[in-house]
Amino acid sequence: MNYVKELRDIVGHRPLILVGAVAIILNENGEILLQQRNEEQKRWGLPGGLMEPGESTEETAVRESFEETGLTIKKLTLFKLYSGEEFFTKADNGDEFYSVTTAYVTTEYSGDIIHTEESIALGYFSSDHLPELMVGSHRRMIREYFSEKKQ
Repeated sequence: MNYVKELRDIVGHRPLILVGAVAIILNENGEILLQQRNEEQKRWGLPGGLMEPGESTEETAVRESFEETGLTIKKLTLFKLYSGEEFFTKADNGDEFYSVTTAYVTTEYSGDIIHTEESIALGYFSSDHLPELMVGSHRRMIREYFSEKKQ
């Protein structure tokens, strides 16, 4: 099912409010798992994506993380909810949307990292050595997480 595509067939490029979730997946060294996305800009970001009808945000984070990394998340802890004017996006194809994104954190997962069609590359990064080309909102989420963790 592709709920957003079905909506776009009806409303075209007009702004939508889309709900999604991301996972801050940390390894035993406190490094964060990032994926280089299979998109035009090839940006790095957190595993995650948009909610499908009937899903909770937790289920979205678990499903998307598995689809993008091959890892099965066992436990999520709510970090923060992101929304508002600064989360407006105009996609390369002209689609406009405001995102409401729930960020979760986990250190409990299983499986082996695998490359899927959604990811060009996957890797763990320390908070002070993040890739240059990143999804801006994801960089903000990571910085806020590590900043609040230090307090």
